[in-house]
Amino acid sequence: MFARTQLSYRAVPLPDRTELTDARMLESAEAFHDTMRRRHTVRDYADRPVPRAVIEACIRAAGTAPSGANHQPWHFVAVANPALKARIREEAEEEERRFYAGGAGDEWIKALEPIGTNAVKEHLTDAPWLIVVFAQRWGQFDDGTRYKNYYVPESVNIATGFLLAALHHAGLCALTHTPNPMRFLNDALGRPASEKPTMIIAVGHPAADATVPEVAKIKKPLSEIASFAE
Repeated sequence: MFARTQLSYRAVPLPDRTELTDARMLESAEAFHDTMRRRHTVRDYADRPVPRAVIEACIRAAGTAPSGANHQPWHFVAVANPALKARIREEAEEEERRFYAGGAGDEWIKALEPIGTNAVKEHLTDAPWLIVVFAQRWGQFDDGTRYKNYYVPESVNIATGFLLAALHHAGLCALTHTPNPMRFLNDALGRPASEKPTMIIAVGHPAADATVPEVAKIKKPLSEIASFAE
């Protein structure tokens, strides 16, 4: 993406500008909150397919996220192949069995009880798509030499948030899954050692009998998540 000959600073006029009244800003912010509060983490998926074009559009939205030095240190692998999803599930469940067998510790397992999770991860094969998020520790110039990426975890986390919002905006449900360790995903998906897998996101339509944990709908009020210094 980057060329050594194109690293100098050059300012251009702001290409996009939004002008809203204060009242319209509040209306827009409240509408977005209303949209996002309807987002649910779903483990039960219908067999309805999702067009690849929808997934591509959501990933493009994720790619607009800000990043350290604009290096965009992320890569998204979208998986629909049933055999590959089955392989990912098999290896993820192997890690999860270790987790629930004692690797996580009693306190962590206790904290998960209200969520109702266990080592069985049907969503990894039931969902029509898995999107695996990779963080790129370093990149390469057009001549093949290596350059360092900066604020990689922060940048990838922001892009992942954009992706989750885009998927929800498209009318889809998603589940974030983080087996530990996840190095098996590099082998399964042919990604280089410079990339670290950070998350598997199952994506699709909710099954007719889909449920969510009651506790998952309990959200902290604004007074607990924000402070204002005016």
